[in-house]
Amino acid sequence: MDTLSYKTISANKATANKEWVIVDAADMVVGRMASKVAKLLRGKYKPSFTPHVDCGDNVIIINAEKVILTGQKWDQRKFFYHSGYPGGRKDVTPAMLFAKKPERLVERAIKGMLPKNRLGRQQFRNLYVYTGSEHGHEAQQPKVIDINAIK
Repeated sequence: MDTLSYKTISANKATANKEWVIVDAADMVVGRMASKVAKLLRGKYKPSFTPHVDCGDNVIIINAEKVILTGQKWDQRKFFYHSGYPGGRKDVTPAMLFAKKPERLVERAIKGMLPKNRLGRQQFRNLYVYTGSEHGHEAQQPKVIDINAIK
């Protein structure tokens, strides 16, 4: 057996095969959708996945205003923000966040599932969330995928 022919191929920035995909978020549970989109952003579904390289896809999420949360999460869950000043803590429920900017709820869920380092911040920049069914990325020729078909 020729063991020299079995080399582990590690992807780099030049050899990463990045694609554009569209995910329709209508009537999807936020957390379940976010976990699959985070894997798409990282590139974990690709055979050439390399943990230290941004080899994931560019993901466009449309219809972010039609996502759902299960149970009583709309009013019982709390998000915390702090301004950095004494007494600067703000409590926000998903319903309040959704009323202002529906795409922020989806972005927050996905960002929490990415690595907390420079690579995670770079991968988060490959996410584009829109409230309606229109988006401005027609030139990239994105393909529509069914996120429920991905395991």
